[in-house]
Amino acid sequence: MRRRPLAAARVWPRVGLACLGLVAQGAVAEAFDLSALPHYQPTHQVTGTIRNFGYSLGGMMDTWEQGFRSFQPGVSFDDKYPSGDAAIAGLVSGVSDLGPQGREQTLIEHLMFFETFGYAASAVTVATGAFDVEGMADGLVVFVNKDNPLSRLTVQQLDGIFGAERTGSFDGFKWTLPNARGVEQNLRTWGQLGLVGEWAGQEIHTYGHAPSGTANYFQLRVLKGSDKWNPNYRQYVETGSKMIGADDKTMRGGLHHMLADELAHDRYGIAWSVLPQARGATGIKALALAANAAGPYVVPSPQSFQDHSYPLSRSIYIYFNRAPGKALDPKLQEFLRYILSQEGQAALQRAGKYLPLTAELAREQLRQLD
Repeated sequence: MRRRPLAAARVWPRVGLACLGLVAQGAVAEAFDLSALPHYQPTHQVTGTIRNFGYSLGGMMDTWEQGFRSFQPGVSFDDKYPSGDAAIAGLVSGVSDLGPQGREQTLIEHLMFFETFGYAASAVTVATGAFDVEGMADGLVVFVNKDNPLSRLTVQQLDGIFGAERTGSFDGFKWTLPNARGVEQNLRTWGQLGLVGEWAGQEIHTYGHAPSGTANYFQLRVLKGSDKWNPNYRQYVETGSKMIGADDKTMRGGLHHMLADELAHDRYGIAWSVLPQARGATGIKALALAANAAGPYVVPSPQSFQDHSYPLSRSIYIYFNRAPGKALDPKLQEFLRYILSQEGQAALQRAGKYLPLTAELAREQLRQLD
């Protein structure tokens, strides 16, 4: 994909580049070429009020609204942003038209919506999660101790390492059997991953996030919707966040401590987290990942997150209530079309938080609005 320099060059934080084995100083991000994205062209002028309830997506909702009104001045917005965790509840209670949330639905949210309406909530992907911006649904990175000779893993191997045998798993709120697996697929020693010598018989020590939206994504993407973990899994919460307990003055329950102090001194450890939590950490390295053994194995980077070639990049969603077979309210359709347009994604890129969509993904989302 062709890319052009940003007007104001941005240097990626040293932590992410250092632990990824990339150049840490003077590395400059490039803007993504959005020229293949369709321009926004109103199909017709719309009027009325759009009610948004949930998460402001780091201020992007207001930015998109301002841009949209330059094309559709007859539309106004009634915005309430208590929390992304309230987005589905806003749709269920009928107080909103759009529920910007920035993460995948939980089991309870799936059930709550379906039990109210008898069908699932609809959604469009409006952005890709961040590479290394705090709190912006960053893609997940798998780290090991710097002395570990391993350089790559598949998502299936991550399931074997972090997960456990299961009789089934959830797809939305439906309990399904195809993703069941036995104990024989557990990976508990480094020798099972091909390491030899002193490593072969050593137990794999697992680290990662405590229950959260991020952990929910890992369970959906890696554990196939299961909530069964390796019994030795050690959980931490985001350092510096509201989730740190009042009694944890040194933040030893935080993810930065997990990476910088625990994993950096545990030769036999493996952790999954996000780059902002690794800021300043040394003694660890990131692994290349592949969706399956056929490859390719992809290193985490702004480019591989944005084009989703990296298998643990994330997506940002806006949810809405659309009954099967029913047309979408024209004013909602026009606003979502604007967000998915070249103009909407250029505004996203200028904000510098989330990553813009590829043209292919944007067009796929546009088809869902028809």
